[in-house]
Amino acid sequence: MREGDGSGPGVGPASGKGCPWGVVFPSIEEGTSVISQATKTGTTLLKVSSKSNPASVAGAIAGMIRETGRCEVQAIGAGAVNQTVKAIGIARGYVAPGGIDLVAIPAFLDIEVGGEERTAIRFIIEPR
Repeated sequence: MREGDGSGPGVGPASGKGCPWGVVFPSIEEGTSVISQATKTGTTLLKVSSKSNPASVAGAIAGMIRETGRCEVQAIGAGAVNQTVKAIGIARGYVAPGGIDLVAIPAFLDIEVGGEERTAIRFIIEPR
């Protein structure tokens, strides 16, 4: 694993490509930035693992909020939810100087992972 090569913790098989922020983005095209791709496709879902770096996830959240005005973050398991909540708190600090007050709305979601049904928590993050 090398710094910034996208092979670090929190990078999963959902995209098939690595992400240096430690979050998984679905279907990111080669050679485009994550945020510009999300803006183009309307995709604003970030998937966080228990090994994701909260400051890095917070940067991704802040960037998505600035570019698209909203962000959705999905976590499965207590560790992933913990990292997500930390990241949301950090992201609030990142965007506050710009006059943006973030709120997070949690919701439960039943999803299928590897043939098993799992319960995820999805946080909808938007300015107040």
